[in-house]
Formats: sequence, structure tokens, C-alpha cells
Amino acid sequence: MGKVWELNFSGKAQNVRPSPIREMLSVIRQPGMISFAGGMPAPDVFPVKEFHEGAEVLLRDGQNLLQYGTTEGYAPLKEFLAEWTAPRMGRKVSSDEMLLTSGSQQVLDLMGWAMIDPGDYIITEDPSYLAAFTAFYNHGSRFIGIPTDAEGMVVDTLPETIEKARSQGKKIKFIYTIVNFQNPAGCTLTLERRKKLVDISHRYGIPIFEDDPYGYVRFDGEHLPSIFSLDPEGGVIYAGSFSKILAPGTRIGWCTGSRDIIRKLTVFKQALDLCSSPISQALIYEYCRKGYLDRHLPNIIADYRAKRDAMEESFRKYLPLDEVNWVKPEGGFFYWIHMPRIDAGELFKKAIEKKVAFVTGSPFFANGGGEHNARINYTYSKPDVIEEGVKRLGEAIREML
Repeated sequence: MGKVWELNFSGKAQNVRPSPIREMLSVIRQPGMISFAGGMPAPDVFPVKEFHEGAEVLLRDGQNLLQYGTTEGYAPLKEFLAEWTAPRMGRKVSSDEMLLTSGSQQVLDLMGWAMIDPGDYIITEDPSYLAAFTAFYNHGSRFIGIPTDAEGMVVDTLPETIEKARSQGKKIKFIYTIVNFQNPAGCTLTLERRKKLVDISHRYGIPIFEDDPYGYVRFDGEHLPSIFSLDPEGGVIYAGSFSKILAPGTRIGWCTGSRDIIRKLTVFKQALDLCSSPISQALIYEYCRKGYLDRHLPNIIADYRAKRDAMEESFRKYLPLDEVNWVKPEGGFFYWIHMPRIDAGELFKKAIEKKVAFVTGSPFFANGGGEHNARINYTYSKPDVIEEGVKRLGEAIREML
């Protein structure tokens, strides 16, 4: 029966890549499993009561909110975001420089529609967000990976890389970077490198996609200026999300950029989903309007900082420190551990036997790599569970040495 479909699949469907994390779910959900594999916020920090208060907006304006909304997004929420993000953006952006989306994941897809032709190249960090690879790959993209270290993308390697790629006839469409507490590496791009990246963008005429879902979840140090704020020429598009600062179930994100790129993304969004949920947007606006976002964000940060610290302490207690190294993240959701003598795939099998899960490093690399790396999430589990999980992971590592 299925043959009729197989014979008619598009080229994209025949080559589509499933998410390695989603494919692991059946394994991760085994009874007694401690999972560091997902990238989920902790449900016990969701502000359920405060968010529910906004539901009365349906009684006031339900006839409009239950109707189709504008593709561009709910105007009151856009106005709030323009004010709220102004310190990070360097100015208050105008309404036509912002698009509300169905999560910031949709921005990745829209950028694929607007920017990528089959065979084009995207410059990414190595490692980088695997769902970005999937979104861009599904539009026909190929990738050029730039190494990262504790200070983020090694920007100094870009000019030589770009010139070599262009000499080979490769067409580079944009540079994709997760600037703060990168997924998966946990590193943050320094201010010096941000400025250099803007200079390189101008020199070679390549725009920048600044993805920042974690930036407001900072535990230590000072917030750094966005790349968007450092580029007066408008060559940067910035993506943000309510998934990490409110709750992922809201499915609302946003992007900010020049009118030219925002208009193109809006036209493609019209065809994809007509509009993001007006109800979700209105509920988020009510939550923000009452001051809950600013009041609750410190609670999220305190919860995740405690869990980050519990994982750091557990690493030092249970992992063989001469065999494993990592960068302590200043915020965000992830540790990225490097194990020069351990194959992460083999370690995963042994760890699963001990009822602890993580994500191996390989899927996060554009063109191979990561065989000795693992991404470890700390936001979802409670501190005592984190300690037990790291203890099991440490036992698995020692058995392999």
C-alpha cells in the first residue's frame, strides 16, 4: 500500500533527516531513566497561575482573538517587545522591523525560504544547533563549520575560510551564530569577536543570523551587546523566543531585522501558517503587560543557576578530571563535555545500561566531528537527580577507560 507514496515523494522528503533527539525518545522514556538529553525548561518554574490570569482577555476581546490574525503579529505584543528589547537591540525597533513567529524555530525555516537555494552554503559554528541544520538542510543548504572555543566562534578564521570557499565557487548566504550560552557548547561569543564578526560581514557582504533563545537566562557576568546593536548597516537579523523565558508551549518567538528581510519572511509566513496563534500572542501580552515577565525571569534564572551549580559540583565529584573537560556556562541550558579518549557513541550505550541518557556530539557538527563530545542538559532535572545522574555517568566513563 505504501508504494504509491514512496514513488511520489519529493526529493526533499527522500533525503529528510529525522532529529536524533526525537528518535531517542523511546529509549529516554524507559522507567528509572535519568535524562540529560532534552533541552527542556523545568515545568515546575512555569508561571501557570500568572499566565492563567490573562485568560480573561478572551471575555473582553474574544471575537477578535478567535478570528484570523495578521501575519505580522499582534500589535500590542510587538509594541511591548520593541520597548522591552530596546536595551539589547541598541534602540527601539519599529513595527515593520519585527515579525512574530510560531516559536523562533519558525525563523529558521523562514530564513530557508527567503535565503537558501539548493546548493547554497551557510556558515555555522562547529558545533551548532542541530535543528538549525535540519531546517536549512531541508531547503537544500550545505554547511561550512567554524570551530568554537570558550569564547565562541573562532571569528579570526572566517576571512580565510570565506575566500577559500568563494575561490571554489561556493555561494555563502549568511553566517548563523548562537551568541549566548550556545547550544550545544555553552560558550558565549565575546564582545571583541562580535565586533570582528560585524566587520567581516561588511567586508564580504554576508549577512548575519543572530539566534538568541537563551540570552536573557544569564546567571553570571554582564549582558553583552547584541550583534544587531553593533551593526548600523542593517545586515543582522536577530531571533528571540518566549520558550526559555516563559514557556515553550506558548509557541511564540520573534525576529528583528531590516524592513527588507522582515518583509520577505512575512510573505513566506503568509503561505506557511497565515498567522501565529492570536490567542497565544494575546495571552503573552497580558502576562507581560502586568509586569510578570520581569518579575518571574529572576525566578527562572535562580532555579537554573542552582541546577548548573549542582551539575558543576557533581562533575568535579564524580567525573575523572584528567579525562574529561568542559566550559562552565554563564547561562543557558547546557554543558558540553569533551572526552579525548572516549567514544561518545559507545559511552551512550553503557550509560543507557546505567539508566542515564545524554546526546552524543556528532549530530551537532555540520560535516563530521564530535565523536568525543556529549551535550548534557541541567535545567530539567532537580539537583538531587542531577547528582545521581552524573554519578552514573562517571561510573560509565571509568568503565571505558
